Amino acid sequence: MRISLCNEVLAHLDFEHQCQYAYGLGYDGLEVAPYTLSDNPEHLSEKELLGYKAMAEDAGIAITSLHWLLVAPKGLSIVDPDKTLREQTFELMYRLVDQCAVLGGSVLVHGSPSQRLLSRDGDRERAEAFFDAAGERAAQAGVTYCIEPLARRETNFINTLSEAVELVKRLGRPHLKTMLDTSAAANTETETPAQLLETWLPSGLIAHIQVNDRNRRGPGQGDDRFRGVIEVLGRHGWTGTLAVEPFVYEPDGPATAARAIGYLRGLMEV
Repeated sequence: MRISLCNEVLAHLDFEHQCQYAYGLGYDGLEVAPYTLSDNPEHLSEKELLGYKAMAEDAGIAITSLHWLLVAPKGLSIVDPDKTLREQTFELMYRLVDQCAVLGGSVLVHGSPSQRLLSRDGDRERAEAFFDAAGERAAQAGVTYCIEPLARRETNFINTLSEAVELVKRLGRPHLKTMLDTSAAANTETETPAQLLETWLPSGLIAHIQVNDRNRRGPGQGDDRFRGVIEVLGRHGWTGTLAVEPFVYEPDGPATAARAIGYLRGLMEV
């Protein structure tokens, strides 16, 4: 399995130095938030994208995935009844799916909680139509689009892995899957992240994993223990990516990134 770092953790560095720093710590890749590359990521050219890919390759690291997909431009929604706004959101999604492939990534993680809040009649149907289209576009690009279950304090649409699996199965798009965020799971599910992985990994519907403590700091920086997660992944022969995604950086981003990779590599060596 590969360990990737979510690049916004190193937002104070330019992308080239993010790649170099992450590689120096022992990460295999970066999970990129498109808004860190541009305030209008939909306008990034293929030449610019290939430039970012080359920076990563020159540093010895991969761009594994994209996340925080709908942060920029502001005001996007997959559920708003305004057809023009939804079309704008669809177009950004199509662009990001294609960009992921150009960058060499294999997975897009759809969290973006505020852009999927349900509050009106028809919101759920509009959200499902979006994910259906995302799965279709992902197949065309040769990547996988993942629905991320998130804590109820963040959104009211898809909070548990079982809810995500039900939707993925019902839509029936082979390139539409789900993923596990350990912090969201620890704060929402009745089972531990390790138990959830034991249950759902055999389904083949979990395409990605993000690791963080329930306190929203990095793995190893709270009360959660990740040995069970690592053991389950090893037992099932997981070949995907673990992405380190802290939200609270103590004492700062670089130190958080360093502590997380050391902790995870240590668990893998035991």
